[in-house]
Amino acid sequence: MTRNIVEVFFEGSRVCSHVRITDKKEQYSTTEAHMPPNHQQYIQWNAERFREWAGKIGVNTAAVIEAIISGHKVEQQSYKSCMAVLKLSDTYTPERLEAACAKALSYTPRPNYKNIQSILKSGQDKISETSSADSGKNEFGFTRGADYYKGGKK
Repeated sequence: MTRNIVEVFFEGSRVCSHVRITDKKEQYSTTEAHMPPNHQQYIQWNAERFREWAGKIGVNTAAVIEAIISGHKVEQQSYKSCMAVLKLSDTYTPERLEAACAKALSYTPRPNYKNIQSILKSGQDKISETSSADSGKNEFGFTRGADYYKGGKK
């Protein structure tokens, strides 16, 4: 590294040379040709594309994608996770993905792929919170209540 140039060497041979970025701290630059082939497929991805896709599924899915994108220092590092979450709508329905995202958001403000996948695999997205609340149990869940002790004869 010099004041103006960054050079990369491998086994004594210069692989590449770049003009050094000095405008902003923590700014980065990527030359597409230098990326591994499996990373080059992500070049066309951008945050707006994921936000639009998630918005078509629902508000909770959009909130999860926004949390994933904002949770990474370098936005491009979030793209693989975003794609994984959104592709869950191929295995499960978009409605189930939306319900799973809602469930995950009720647990944490920053859900991730594993959270959503776990909810879908276990079927927790199918359990509505109102049905479990209306099951006749009181707030403690184990108290029988007065109706239990009335006796069998009327």
